[in-house]
Amino acid sequence: MFTSEQSLIRTTREVVVVAQLVSPPHPIVACAEQIAAAVAGVRDVQPVFMPNADKAAALLAVTEAERRLAELRLRLIACSGDLAEADGQRDVAAWLSSRTNADARDVRPDQRLAEALDQRYSKLAAGMAAGVVSVEQARVVATGLDALPNDVGAEVLASAEERMVEYCAQFRPSELRRLVRRILDVVAPEIAEAEEAKRLEKEEAHAREKCRLSFRVLGDGTTRLSGLLPDAAAARLQTYLEAFTSPRKAEGAPACEVDRIPYRRQLGQAFCALLEHLDPAKLPMHGGDATTVMVAIHHDALTEKLATAGLLDADLAAGNNLSATETRRLACTAKIIPVVLGGKGEILDLGRTRRLFSPAQRKALALRDRRCRAEGCSIPATWCEAHHAKDPWSRGGKTDLADGILYCSWHHHRAHDPAYTATTLPNGDTRFHRRR
Repeated sequence: MFTSEQSLIRTTREVVVVAQLVSPPHPIVACAEQIAAAVAGVRDVQPVFMPNADKAAALLAVTEAERRLAELRLRLIACSGDLAEADGQRDVAAWLSSRTNADARDVRPDQRLAEALDQRYSKLAAGMAAGVVSVEQARVVATGLDALPNDVGAEVLASAEERMVEYCAQFRPSELRRLVRRILDVVAPEIAEAEEAKRLEKEEAHAREKCRLSFRVLGDGTTRLSGLLPDAAAARLQTYLEAFTSPRKAEGAPACEVDRIPYRRQLGQAFCALLEHLDPAKLPMHGGDATTVMVAIHHDALTEKLATAGLLDADLAAGNNLSATETRRLACTAKIIPVVLGGKGEILDLGRTRRLFSPAQRKALALRDRRCRAEGCSIPATWCEAHHAKDPWSRGGKTDLADGILYCSWHHHRAHDPAYTATTLPNGDTRFHRRR
């Protein structure tokens, strides 16, 4: 028999156990379970036959829900530091990584964004919760606001945050990145110019410090260039290269082979063409003389189809790293000095007085040819290179106007490519054919 006191204790315990069993889950847990169940419920429903109006509505609704859910996830991350600590993990990103098989380096940016929203940018978080701001937009805005000067004041920062949340409804992340950099022009124009000048000076100094360029010879005839350039220098280089890849063409001109080359290869070829068009006389003095490249080649090899030449290095030693074909092509336009050697290695010819066409001759060629003289090519003369058409320089030809013809860089390579034959048409154009 139980005493009344024991019966009361037993009843109380039973009530607690029952209460624990029937106690509803936390609202956030319940929400997550309902979302998972709802998505699982349409797992086998194929949207392929949905009307376009329904597809549009579903895409927009799912995107908005995804943004709201992302905010909830970030809100959870922001307050789960104690969870990570209890399990001996370094941070929430590490805890999530261990539980979800995600890389911590991919989760850590989310943790930083979660902390920023929780501690500094409540309006931005509210925009995500309303489905207006995406994770990508929030990341761009938070990063931009963090980059504002420390002395702008809380009021200016709050105004900037509010304005950027409004912009999120209208602009993509790439556009927001530019807007947030100039947000002070909108919310605090009286200090914007001075702060922008400070930011640019700091950014330019950082770019100069980070500027790098490295060369790695791959051993297959190519060298890998890796670099990090200031934006201004990179933009200038891109403009120069695009001048070679996208020169003016006559209106209605037909497409040619160069138009089908992948753009990245066009840029690489344009970079080579840019180097060949540099005037060494205008470069800084190097070793007591204007920067000049000398190529050593034996006289007999210069006239053969299959032969090699060597670039003279600092020790005046030459390696077999150029074909005679490439040497002959470079001799037409590039600012190089061909060192022609005899049978015993004696120098027979160090350059030739009139190897290159003079500016006056180039003008005359431009007036005469008007464009690249390859059949069907409409690249204008201003973008072309002068070529020794009849008697090549390597065979003792003279640099005379009658012996010159204009080719664009692409067709100039074909003119020196032994895999192609060149036929002069009645109108003076050149038709190239690949040898079979």
